[in-house]
Amino acid sequence: MQHKTIRILWADDEIDLLKPHIIFLENKGYEVETTTNGSDAIDMVREKQYDIIFLDENMPGYTGLETLSYIKEINSNVPVVMITKSEEEAIMDEAIGSKMADYLIKPVNPKQMLLSIKKNVNKKELVTRQTTSAYQMEFSRLGMKINDSFTMNDWIDVYKKLVFWEMELSSSDDKAMDEVLHMQKYEANNAFSRFVKRNYQDWLNPEKPNRPLISPDLFRKRVFPILDEGKKVFVLLIDNIRYDQWRALSPIFNEYFTIERDEIYFSILPTATMYARNSIFSGLMPADIKKIFPEYWNEDDNEEGGKNTFEEELLLKQMARNGRKEKLYFDKITSAKPGRKSTENLNQILQSDLAVQVLNFVDMISHARTEMDMIKELAGTEAAYRSLTISWFQHSGLTELLKELSDNNFELILTTDHGTIKVDNPIKVVGERTTNTNLRYKLGRNLKYNPKEVFEIKRPADVHLPSPNVSTTFIFASNQDFFAYPNNFNYFVNYYRNTFQHGGISLEEMLIPFVRMHPR
Repeated sequence: MQHKTIRILWADDEIDLLKPHIIFLENKGYEVETTTNGSDAIDMVREKQYDIIFLDENMPGYTGLETLSYIKEINSNVPVVMITKSEEEAIMDEAIGSKMADYLIKPVNPKQMLLSIKKNVNKKELVTRQTTSAYQMEFSRLGMKINDSFTMNDWIDVYKKLVFWEMELSSSDDKAMDEVLHMQKYEANNAFSRFVKRNYQDWLNPEKPNRPLISPDLFRKRVFPILDEGKKVFVLLIDNIRYDQWRALSPIFNEYFTIERDEIYFSILPTATMYARNSIFSGLMPADIKKIFPEYWNEDDNEEGGKNTFEEELLLKQMARNGRKEKLYFDKITSAKPGRKSTENLNQILQSDLAVQVLNFVDMISHARTEMDMIKELAGTEAAYRSLTISWFQHSGLTELLKELSDNNFELILTTDHGTIKVDNPIKVVGERTTNTNLRYKLGRNLKYNPKEVFEIKRPADVHLPSPNVSTTFIFASNQDFFAYPNNFNYFVNYYRNTFQHGGISLEEMLIPFVRMHPR
């Protein structure tokens, strides 16, 4: 059932012979206006709004392609369908290059016309209807899967399904289904948090059978084996990128690489750069980094970026421990346009066996969203946050680097150190002046909080976390919670509610991408 009458303009010098087609479309509820030449079609577009235009290519006066160029100057958004007797490839190429919405070869039948209309005019409505129906059918099955998830692989499967439906529903207009999915994700995150609390300590035991792939495993279990195959490897670590953002970016990578392994691994806690990323490059848990390499560990959690000063040194130490002698290129980029620096250093990259590039920009988007009203508007929803990430990547110049890496036969790894979640539920916590400022985890002495609302670690050594003091406790927020101090509580809550944060326990923060790609 159509919500409004679709108005069609059909220009063809043999329009009288097409009367049965026009009657067929009118009986379907469409309004069809006709003309026999391009000049009149241009005038009609100037005077009225049409939802779709059918143009015969071979008309007296202006040809279909010439008519198209004038129509696009008047209304660049209206879909135009070319109809022609010619099957010449050159005409097809020119029509497609002119941004034709569709291309039909005579003799056309009414069903072809109807399909083209639905594809170009009714697509949004049809997609919304079909997607909503499909998710409604999946809703109960997914709910049962959430309740029956007892293993790491179960939760990876649940999260991939939630990401799939979130991205599918983002292309529809059914906002009611968005809300239903949001509630299902909330339910899933609550159950996942309970799962993490029960199992997290066991996952850190290297002798534990079937434990998940975690941060310190990445190079030893995934990157070094590729070097053993005699291949050059480029590791692109984009800080703070979630699995849904990777799925949104994947078509860009697919132009130059084929995906061989698209997996999810578990970030350690805290899901914060200073812990998770140092763990990746060192191949060690944070407490072991502090113990073995105290000169590379900074105790101040509030010193932004200060704990990640020695990533290259930590990676070199890990390579040495594993008997690796490959030539390493390492670079960290914090600007919004990394492409220029990447291409400037291209020779160094190509001469290396293992090249690693860390990009901090997505993390900067997350932080900027808190600080800048403009970014808050641009990244107001999950879909908008994905879109902003894609836009950054497309304009960063990194696509040039991807092409060079593919041309030079590099295996490409894309991964991250942690994800991020949009928070909305404040939890009160009281700490001393030295307590860290992160909104998703706290460490310190004499923390006051409700134990039922957090995941508390009273003995940091049990989960291989460094302890600045004997009485240090770690607490982690889960799902969409964030920590707030009682003083200036309302101001603090209003400032940080609906911002993207990381450091705690959620599917979005802990289940993150590790992708291996082959050059095309």
